[in-house]
Amino acid sequence: MDFNITILGSNSAAPAHGRNQTSQVVIWGAHTFLLDCGESTQHQLRKFKVKYFKINHIFISHLHGDHYLGLMGLIATYHLNNRKEPLHIFGPSGLDEIITVQLKYSGTILKFPLIFHPTTHSQKTKLLELGDLEVWSFPLKHRIPCTGFSFEEKTGRVKLNKALVVKNKPGIEAIRTLLKGQDVRDMTGKVLYPAKDYCEIKAPRKYAFCSDTVYDPQLPQYIREMDILYHESTFMEAEKDRAKLTRHSTTKEAASIALAAKAKNLLLGHYSVRYADLTPLLEEARETFPNSFLSEEGTTYSIR
Repeated sequence: MDFNITILGSNSAAPAHGRNQTSQVVIWGAHTFLLDCGESTQHQLRKFKVKYFKINHIFISHLHGDHYLGLMGLIATYHLNNRKEPLHIFGPSGLDEIITVQLKYSGTILKFPLIFHPTTHSQKTKLLELGDLEVWSFPLKHRIPCTGFSFEEKTGRVKLNKALVVKNKPGIEAIRTLLKGQDVRDMTGKVLYPAKDYCEIKAPRKYAFCSDTVYDPQLPQYIREMDILYHESTFMEAEKDRAKLTRHSTTKEAASIALAAKAKNLLLGHYSVRYADLTPLLEEARETFPNSFLSEEGTTYSIR
């Protein structure tokens, strides 16, 4: 089952240097999710050939324009194209009022159900459960209420040893048992097909999205051992005072969070417009956390 993150926008407050405001798509199996919705999101969805009509859940981290101003345009496009499926929007209180006012004064009655779910920024909270996937929110420290989001599988995946299955032909019922990571036994309890021989059990996969936040040493408790951690890195360490003033993070601070949270990989993003060349940001992050990478628009990052 695929677990992919595609970057649509990687810049901070304004478009610059060919980069756009924050937005990402997460695909898990048959489900497609949108994280934040900066101004250019619709253009980016088309540019990178994302099947945006499959998006049924949108998550908005906070109410700064570079994270949500593309939302009404996307809602309008769904309406104009006769969407019928419900659209669930998760975001801070007040976003529902913004949407309602714009629909009211444009005289729009949507052709599809729009369901708003208010988020809280006080604790880690489960927002959604779809099969083996849970979506959580967790608090971030920014100038206004802000939440991050994590996508976490509940159980590990079982991969069968195909060569051994072909050789010993355990049968359909036995295979179903093995796919649960369990031994196959006979009526007396004797193990016929040991799961340890027939199965490779992989840990549940996890992705976390930390949009805008000042450096917060309490944050790792919410995002332990992520396969990929996205953490904003608006500034380099030389602008640390600026980062603190604007309630943003530096590349070194993002790397420190990844290290403390025991993440496997770190994606940097939300770059200040002052940086045309992002290479120095990457180099600075890798001094603290070697598995750091730049989030690049149009690039898909997969959790295998």
